[in-house]
Amino acid sequence: MRLIIISCFVLIAAASVSCKKDKNFTKNHLDFSQDTVLFDTVFTTIGSTTKRFKVYNNNAGTINIDEVQLMGGEDSPFRINFDGVPGIYHENIELAGKDSLYGFIEVTLEVNNVSNPLVISDSIRFLTNGLNQYLNIDVWGQDAYFHANELVADEIELWNNDKPHVLYGRVAVGFPTIDSNLTLTIPPGTQIHGHKGAEFIVYKSTLNVQGELGNEVVFQGDRLEGFYDNLSGQWTGIRMISANTSSINYAVIKNAAVGLQIDTTQSVLTLNLTNTIIDNSDFYNLLLVASPNVVAENCQFGKAGINSAFLFAGGTYNFRHCNFVNYWAGGRGGAAFKLKNWYVFEGVAYVSSVVDSRFDNCIFYGNAANEIEVDTLDGITMDFEFNASLMRREEIYDYTNYSPSVIWNVNPIFIDPSLDDFHLDIGSPCRNAGDPGFSNSMDIEGVMRSTPNIGLYEL
Repeated sequence: MRLIIISCFVLIAAASVSCKKDKNFTKNHLDFSQDTVLFDTVFTTIGSTTKRFKVYNNNAGTINIDEVQLMGGEDSPFRINFDGVPGIYHENIELAGKDSLYGFIEVTLEVNNVSNPLVISDSIRFLTNGLNQYLNIDVWGQDAYFHANELVADEIELWNNDKPHVLYGRVAVGFPTIDSNLTLTIPPGTQIHGHKGAEFIVYKSTLNVQGELGNEVVFQGDRLEGFYDNLSGQWTGIRMISANTSSINYAVIKNAAVGLQIDTTQSVLTLNLTNTIIDNSDFYNLLLVASPNVVAENCQFGKAGINSAFLFAGGTYNFRHCNFVNYWAGGRGGAAFKLKNWYVFEGVAYVSSVVDSRFDNCIFYGNAANEIEVDTLDGITMDFEFNASLMRREEIYDYTNYSPSVIWNVNPIFIDPSLDDFHLDIGSPCRNAGDPGFSNSMDIEGVMRSTPNIGLYEL
């Protein structure tokens, strides 16, 4: 009788085990927010932004993701984080019905010594219910010349234009306590990218930027994703200190803290700036300090958080056919153009001369009520004239420094300032209103001038 009782317990236990149900996982598969995660061009050694994707269970029941695997494994330049956990392999992840999970991807590419961009690809494999599904990953990888806290000079192997140049820290043509009287020539088409905090310095040396129409030299940040196209303050900018005579032609300088700063001079002419656009700087696009001698023709100084151009503490300036046009989207701290010849230090006022300076056929305009501010103290040489220009200012300057040909507070009628298109529309008061005696032969687009327009463009 005892054996019979034991046998009954065994049978009951066996029955209870055999009747235990598995989890009711659905036999369907996953859906994804996209079939390919595509990165914009990324420089080698510089990490990308983080891309994200979503994995959906569009079924009513829970699904078990048996495996998630980065196919390139440990050798892949990509890094993944799935369901909040980093790693190249994950398994047994339950996803409730009508729910989703986030995945994140980053990439850092190794130097490849190839001039042209390459496409680097990988994929993530998802195994569910015996079916493999793949999410593709693609990135355009661009190798570059890297300059990190480096003293540079005119060496073709450093400044060839076959690959971009990426700047880290302070990259200098001459530097205090190190060297001076160096020369750097940057050929047409060179692309120069400043990393966060990078500054390009010219100290008692010469910089020759030799861009051409349609083959400009471009200075900008080193993040190439679309989000950064119009993000100011990505790098510090260009600073020239007591520079020898230098030239910048057909350049674009953008998205810096201060696009171009020139401090003092040790030459009769500090800089000849032609056919150049400086735009979208956190503070100033052009900052001239302590008496440099600058000639600027066919240049545009655009959006900036304070002034498009600030000419401070004296100097000699000659600007022709330039646009000072500030349509900064947020609040900003000043006019598009500001000229100031004095400052106060420890309670003492210091005044500097403005000598032999002219502003001809220029536009001073933007989305503020006052886009030109001239703040000068008497008792020192103030030799400057504004001629044949259009200005926006509530209180009109009525001094002999402003010729009768100046047009006050009339809309220049640009094509579309919101798209940075500052060509003159039909009916613009700037058309044929320039002074041919203080003009030049052609505009920034190579269009010949006859009876010149005021501003940058003839057409």
